[in-house]
Amino acid sequence: MDFSFLSGVFASPWDIIRSLMDIGIVAYVFYRLLGLIRGTRAEQLLKGLVLLLVFTVIASYLKLDMVNWLVEKLWILFAITLPIVFQPEIRRFLEQLGRGSFFTSRRHLSLMEEYENIITEVSEAARILSRNRVGALIVLTRETGIAEYLESGVKMDALVSSGLLVNIFVPNTPLHDGAVVISEGRVDRAACFLPLSDNPALDKELGTRHRAALGITEVSDALVVIVSEETGTISMSREGQLQRYLDGDSLKELLMQELLTGGRSTESLFRRWSQ
Repeated sequence: MDFSFLSGVFASPWDIIRSLMDIGIVAYVFYRLLGLIRGTRAEQLLKGLVLLLVFTVIASYLKLDMVNWLVEKLWILFAITLPIVFQPEIRRFLEQLGRGSFFTSRRHLSLMEEYENIITEVSEAARILSRNRVGALIVLTRETGIAEYLESGVKMDALVSSGLLVNIFVPNTPLHDGAVVISEGRVDRAACFLPLSDNPALDKELGTRHRAALGITEVSDALVVIVSEETGTISMSREGQLQRYLDGDSLKELLMQELLTGGRSTESLFRRWSQ
């Protein structure tokens, strides 16, 4: 009698641990990859590929020769076009690998007091601008460079203060149109024009300011604070996602979480899966 099926039961503890590690690493990689495409157009394309895969299995099982021939040609076409379609997600994946944040989202920042001061000033400026319904777009860069989008702006190199930020966005002033970029603890540029997101799943009510905020966070790890001119609503964009209907305190808390404690590392795995 063949008892080979019992080999897994009596495997050594090291083999069991190694198998669990193998499964855990692969599961975590797939989890992070799915997190990269969540809420983007690639999410819908992935659903379409899953449906095509199911259709391929059914056609093969039923031995539909002509359908199988057509499906094979479609897979060849997809193999050529997918790298082009998924270019933003592939770029984001490689950037996260390059800065070491794909397998860990924990950030160790120096000069904590300086960052806390910047967060306080930005939050206060957003509160004032929101109260007066003045539109604003404030970019806080992190590790991914966005120099190619700064050439359109005006060089500032000034200390970050709520008064300066408010004055920049006063309507009909020379620098009010565009985004302010805060880099390395200083106001680097003003009146910058950012790339617009072309995600078709976005709310139709979102205007150019919100689409620009999403666009820059889709191609970098920057944080963007948005104040709506029409409603005074404060929002924050990160990783191509938009969090709306914030106030000064909740914005400050989110910025603290992202810049000082590493953002998502403070969230439980269960909560992130449930979202």
